[in-house]
Amino acid sequence: MTCYRHPGRETGIRCTRCDRPICTDCMVNASVGYQCPECARSEAHSVRATRPRTVVGGRLTSTYGLVTKVLIGINLVVFLASLADQALVGHLELIGRAVDPGSFQVVGVAEGEWWRLLTAVFLHQEIPHIALNMLSLWWIGPSLEAALGRVRYLALYLLAGLGGSALSYLLAAQNQPSLGASGAIFGLLGATAVLMRRLGQDMRPVLVLLVINLVFTWVVPGIAWQAHVGGLVVGAAVAFGMVHAPRGRRNLVQGATCAVTLLVIVAVVWARTAVLLG
Repeated sequence: MTCYRHPGRETGIRCTRCDRPICTDCMVNASVGYQCPECARSEAHSVRATRPRTVVGGRLTSTYGLVTKVLIGINLVVFLASLADQALVGHLELIGRAVDPGSFQVVGVAEGEWWRLLTAVFLHQEIPHIALNMLSLWWIGPSLEAALGRVRYLALYLLAGLGGSALSYLLAAQNQPSLGASGAIFGLLGATAVLMRRLGQDMRPVLVLLVINLVFTWVVPGIAWQAHVGGLVVGAAVAFGMVHAPRGRRNLVQGATCAVTLLVIVAVVWARTAVLLG
């Protein structure tokens, strides 16, 4: 008996799945006996395909809160960079349309600086501000990330942040700067409430936390309530589309939910820009 892959080599070993003869160079350790390379690859693919998923379709991973840790790291890096170079804040903060006091040039989203809608989400100026946001992200993020999966969780975070920026751009004064991850954090809170309702869990703790944060939003001066409300609405809407997507068309419905949300955000930004420039 010779190896089916190396006809010149005699062997007394057979694959436990297909029963073909294999030599020592071809045999792969299996739970019982040895397998040929083809059967080993087929079994590995089958294991990956049947890996357990969450109710939303996210894959279970061994690394807890990886995306959350990366997001916190990005926020901290941007914060330290802004401390080292104060001019960076003026280039990254969200502002609709205003005259830059340093250059006397008109700057803002309406002037084509669209990146401010996203960079402002990762920008903080004060230690209490970033500390509160990052603690909230660490408390809420990992469990939500585990439930949604990394890709869905990241999409939710970014869309909620953009939603908060878009509503601030729409309703706030055109020369009023705003910054911070609060919109994205409120989006995660809204998503957590939607997910807990879908799973039939007690929603009272997260609802109490939401109410407290909303009260602070309107009581404490200097807070951009538009970003909080925009992030909350977008986060809840995107999460609703994700957790209620039918199993057979889950990826399609979830992708469409994110795409439609992004289109609405773009439409709001376009409409506001037309007003400011009109």
